[in-house]
Amino acid sequence: MGKLATFTRRAFLISSAAIAGGVAFGIYAVRKPHPNPLAMDLKAGEATFNPWVKISQEKIVLITPHADLGQGVTHMQAMLIAEEMDLAPGQYETSFGEPSAAYYNRGLADEGGEMISHTTGIPAQVAASAMDAALKLMGMQLTGGSSAVPDSFDKLREAGAVARETLKAAAARRSGVDIGELRTANGAVILPNGTAIPYQQLAADAATIEPVTDVTLRDPSQWRLLGKPQQRLDMVAKSTGTQTFGIDLKFPGMVYASVRLSPRRSPLLKMDDTAARATPGVIDVIPVTNGVAVIGNNSWSVLKGARALQCEWAPAPYPAEQQGHWDALAASFAMEERLDAEWRNDGDATAAFASPDKKGATVSAEYRAPYVAHQPMEPLNAVVTVTDSEVNIWASNQVPRMLQQAVAKVTGHTPEQVKFHNQYSGGSFGHRTEFDFIKRTAEIANTRRGTPVKLTYSREEDFAQDFPRHIAMARGQGSHRDGRVETLAIDVAAAPVLTSVGERMGQKSPGPDSQITPGIWDAPYNLPNFRVRAFATPGLAPVSSWRSVGASYGGFFLECFLDELILAAGADPVAERLRLINDPAAKACLETVAAMAGWGRDPGPNRGLGVALVKSFAVPVAQIIEVHNTPGGIRIENVWVAADVGTVLDPVNIENQIQGGIVWSLGHAINSEITYSDGMAQQSNYHQAPGMRLNQCPPIHVKTLEISPRIHGIGEPTVPPAPAALANAIFAATGQRLREMPFNRFIGFV
Repeated sequence: MGKLATFTRRAFLISSAAIAGGVAFGIYAVRKPHPNPLAMDLKAGEATFNPWVKISQEKIVLITPHADLGQGVTHMQAMLIAEEMDLAPGQYETSFGEPSAAYYNRGLADEGGEMISHTTGIPAQVAASAMDAALKLMGMQLTGGSSAVPDSFDKLREAGAVARETLKAAAARRSGVDIGELRTANGAVILPNGTAIPYQQLAADAATIEPVTDVTLRDPSQWRLLGKPQQRLDMVAKSTGTQTFGIDLKFPGMVYASVRLSPRRSPLLKMDDTAARATPGVIDVIPVTNGVAVIGNNSWSVLKGARALQCEWAPAPYPAEQQGHWDALAASFAMEERLDAEWRNDGDATAAFASPDKKGATVSAEYRAPYVAHQPMEPLNAVVTVTDSEVNIWASNQVPRMLQQAVAKVTGHTPEQVKFHNQYSGGSFGHRTEFDFIKRTAEIANTRRGTPVKLTYSREEDFAQDFPRHIAMARGQGSHRDGRVETLAIDVAAAPVLTSVGERMGQKSPGPDSQITPGIWDAPYNLPNFRVRAFATPGLAPVSSWRSVGASYGGFFLECFLDELILAAGADPVAERLRLINDPAAKACLETVAAMAGWGRDPGPNRGLGVALVKSFAVPVAQIIEVHNTPGGIRIENVWVAADVGTVLDPVNIENQIQGGIVWSLGHAINSEITYSDGMAQQSNYHQAPGMRLNQCPPIHVKTLEISPRIHGIGEPTVPPAPAALANAIFAATGQRLREMPFNRFIGFV
């Protein structure tokens, strides 16, 4: 509990600073807005009103700084601005913009505030205000944690409204018409006589006016775009294969590179590059951190040359064999110094288990979740040019300002001299919160100053160098009485992901690792006795954020073990959960999905229904899965899902995100894991870690609720319930209880 106490003191200091109006940070520093990065290089006749809108006589550019990883966030950000600016698709361009503190992520504060509130007792609103102040001062520009929508919802609509009202002021000055008589529509200011003045024609006038910041946002009843089905801005390009991703980029005079890095995260001992240098098209072979780079005049030559390298690596700094990782987790439960935090302790679980009348009414079980790779379709890649005066980077990344600092250390420049040009990404799932691959590209480019260098990882190298989802083990104990669940205690041991990520970013996590037990401690249940403890297990393979992070296994651990308890008590899995729920939105989700699936019906012989309810990223999601135990294996027949996101901005995209999260989650729960042998990942490509196959994918029926007063993201929250709902359905159909992923190790699927 010592670490938790330390965290509490720090959280208290931060929150106290916020209460005092920024005394610790400085009132002026907290309140002062960041400079508008668009104002730094404006040309004659161009106007900018805030960091998100720039207009010239030629075009309107909307800045969408969150990284687009396939989730449609560029479309969403642009739509928020366009709604208030009265712009239609096709009337504007979008740009990721340059990294800037002005684009700090406010959306991280609310969920972080709830977490701090839970562990310290500080009011959530106060804690969120403190976090917002800290994030602002750090200029924390980050895409992740399903925070892009919460971050953007208010400030981008405000940005659009400020632009609209300032353009109206410019039109009023030009025309002599009172601003109150003007309106806007379709990218133009409309005069009382119907004359339309396009925004671009007002750019020069608007550039001379102080932005109008006293604006009123439109009521949702007036929305033209938001809340209605929209065609995503990138839909045509992605459907026709014309969308440019980072891996597609080419520049004049560019050279290509590939790498062989230590699959054990260890130093290179010996290397023979004879065969690599003899490969046609290879120009040079040079050392880089923990490995070797091959440089050539085309991508195929360098990939082939890298495979031809003969390398000997030092031993891994973690257990060489997979069993050693499981053994380390198991040992953590008995080591007091590895107790990272007690995240929840309602009632008294210890006393409940010691009570003599609990004999014969207890349930115990152990659950496991393996390392899992990110494995997006687009392998890691980057283009970097280094000159004496600056560094230019073209790649996809989710933490661009941290990236600038990291690359500056590699090349000897200042962070301000590192220019980052974010690109569309062919998937990430947390993969591109890391920037080791860009640092390696910068290393290579630093040896060839003035020449663009394009580094592409082979698929095998991408797997070998991945920082996978952290491995975890849970031990649950529970009791029931009179047909009701009474006590539930879960201990989780896991590799500390925040510590692992922090070490690579040169930062130290100040308190307990919040990603060991999410989806468990924040469960929307009110049990008489409910205890959740986290045990951090150091010395394992380096890990990173993976779509829904710790909740991806936390939901599996909790909802499967709770199902065991409910069935042992002789209760109905839906009815007992409804009795336990203390969150109205979560209850509505479960009631909705039960009605959608027809819970309580007899699904027929060799069929079963399984339910799971998980609250993660402040979003409750309930899922029911129906399976059929066929002679060839388990077939998933249907998935029903209900989620409360607060406000639905685009019903088409949100349905896609929900369905995609479930497909992603089920595919990995069934088929995928990363295991280690001789210190190296044994899986090297999709054939060894496949996602869900087309023939395995069921119909997914979606219902979105709008109960929460806050708006939430949905990219991650649908991931955690799926494995548990599937495992519970399989038990209902077969009587076989699955307590470890991937499930295909224990049962067949068709």
